[in-house]
Amino acid sequence: MDYKKIKATHEAVTRDLSNFDKETGNLYETVVNLSKRANQISASLRQELVNKIADFAAQNSGGDGIDEIYENREQIEIARYYEQISKPSLIATQELLDGTLKFKRANSEEEE
Repeated sequence: MDYKKIKATHEAVTRDLSNFDKETGNLYETVVNLSKRANQISASLRQELVNKIADFAAQNSGGDGIDEIYENREQIEIARYYEQISKPSLIATQELLDGTLKFKRANSEEEE
């Protein structure tokens, strides 16, 4: 998923808490779900970055100075791309407010 396309802010914004518990009915449950989603996003971004860096490590086994300069520029571009992406917690919050984040509640015997 391209997290750059999600229009999340890059800074913390004060939000109305009444918008957060509409889907779950419980603010704390929403916060837990947002935390889990932010961890998923973070893991996805981390894996994507590791894969891109692994490509450079495989190519960098032996090389000329010119190739290293070119690869270094590509690495800088990749680093800039990931610096411009909002924090995973802000992306998860924006997904919740946009309505694209869905929750699944595990049925337990206590609720019945």
